[in-house]
This record gives sequence, structure tokens and C-alpha cells, in this order.
Amino acid sequence: MPLVSQPVAMIFSALFGLCVGSFLNVVVARLPSGRSIVHPGSACPGCGAAIRWHDNLPVLSYLLLRGRCRDCRTQISWRYPSVELACGILFAGAYLRFGWDVQLAGALILLSGLVAITGIDADHQIIPDVLSLPGIGIGLLLSLIPGGLGWKSSMLGALVGGGVFVIIIVSSALVLGQPGMGVGDVKLGALLGAFLGWKLVLLSILLSVLIGGPLAAVLLATGRKGRKDPLPFGPFLAVGGAISLFWGDAVLACYFGLFAS
Repeated sequence: MPLVSQPVAMIFSALFGLCVGSFLNVVVARLPSGRSIVHPGSACPGCGAAIRWHDNLPVLSYLLLRGRCRDCRTQISWRYPSVELACGILFAGAYLRFGWDVQLAGALILLSGLVAITGIDADHQIIPDVLSLPGIGIGLLLSLIPGGLGWKSSMLGALVGGGVFVIIIVSSALVLGQPGMGVGDVKLGALLGAFLGWKLVLLSILLSVLIGGPLAAVLLATGRKGRKDPLPFGPFLAVGGAISLFWGDAVLACYFGLFAS
């Protein structure tokens, strides 16, 4: 018998995700500028007033304050509750997918990293090494735990995930005279491969192209982006990785089942 029922465990997972999302907002806001993510405490970017503990409750405080600072009434970005809510949903979904299993820990770490990388890459067009490189190491270490991916699959996944983007960068540089993608995408691909293995990282890359390609075409067609404007690929790769984490095995089984039949 489990210690708690599934609905209760799901609620706790969601609440934990909301709290992690609140911390990831700090990471997204401070890490690119080199500021500490620990000190000082949270403050309003408009007036600098310290945020009270009861005004720092994930999502709830944003709703109660109607999206404005209590002191100066500066508008609070919608990104803050969005990140918190996304983490709450992802963490609850991860529990439903993996239950109380060793894979759950890896899933929560991976999802947290992907959310932070998505926010930073969308805002600054960078994928910080301080997130991607330790993430690769954590994925490799988790693969050694009994019931984990296995170090061979994890290592091969990291090589394949990063190698695909190395090939793209080199080929683009030779043909077009410019790399086309950043080195950060190489490291993010390796990170996904370390956690997911080579099959699912290839699926992640395919999904990211299928999602990002049409969106890029729409932005170009509507004039919101020019041909030379940077379009961060990290968020699309993160979405592809999250989809593969949750449903990748089922997608591959269905795909290969069609050929077997």
C-alpha cells in the first residue's frame, strides 16, 4: 500500500513544482547577468522594495496583487506565474508518468533545467554553460543508479545529441559561410541525450524541428522576424525533449509497430 493516495501525491508534486518554478524565475532573471541567485532576496525590479513572504507565494500572490507590485504598482511580468504554473503541471505530470521511481528524480531535474534554459534562451539567445554542462554530468551520474538509463545508453545519447548539432554547425559553415546554430545547442542536445538516450534524443530533435520550423516560417511570413534576426532554438528543443520524456517510448513503439505490421 502506498503511503499516500495518487491524488494527494499528485497535489504535493504540483505544489513542489510551483515552488521550484518560483526559484527558477530567479535563475532566469539573474543568471545571465552574473548575479547571485541566492542573495539578496527577491525585490521589485521597479522600486527595489523587498518582496514580502506573503507576496511571494507562487501564482497565488500574482493573482491577489493583480499582477502589480504592492509598493509602486509596477506591472509584474506574466512570465513569473507562467513559469511557476508550468513547473507545477510538469511535476504533477512527471509523477503520473513515473510514480515513485528512480526515473522520477531524473525527470524532475531535467524538466527544471529545460524550463530555466527556455526562459534564458528566449530572453537572451544564450544557453549558459553553468546549466548545460553540469546537467550533462548529472544525467550521466543518474544513469548509473539501478533502474536508470544505464551509462552506455546515457553516454551514447550525449554523443549523438551533441554530435547532430556539431554536424549541422559544420555543414552550415561550409555551405552557407555561417554556423547557423550556436554551441549552446550542442550542449543542450548532449544534456538531453544524457538523460533520455540516443533514440529519444533523436526524437526530441525531430520534434523540435517539426515545432520550430512552421513557427519560424509564420514569423518570417508575417514580418515579425527577418531572415537575419536570431531565433533561439533552445526552447523548441526543450519542448521536444519534454514531449519525448513523457511520451517518447510510446511514439517510438507506435512508429516501429507500423513497420513490423
